[in-house]
Amino acid sequence: MYLDRYLRLIAGVFVLASVALGYFVNPLWLLFTAFVGLNLVVGGTFNWCPMIAILRKSGVRELPEGACACK
Repeated sequence: MYLDRYLRLIAGVFVLASVALGYFVNPLWLLFTAFVGLNLVVGGTFNWCPMIAILRKSGVRELPEGACACK
């Protein structure tokens, strides 16, 4: 798997987990959902994402230039 797929997978798991925690445990967990959403907006606006930096330092490969990520 490449960096872009890891990023989408992690964001999806974080959102689903925080919504479930907000519903079953404490509604304040929904603030974590808002935090993930804010990070996605910042990443799309400024082309900077903390999770991408973490994944790069972890050695996750990026999609090769010219390759399609939709497969």
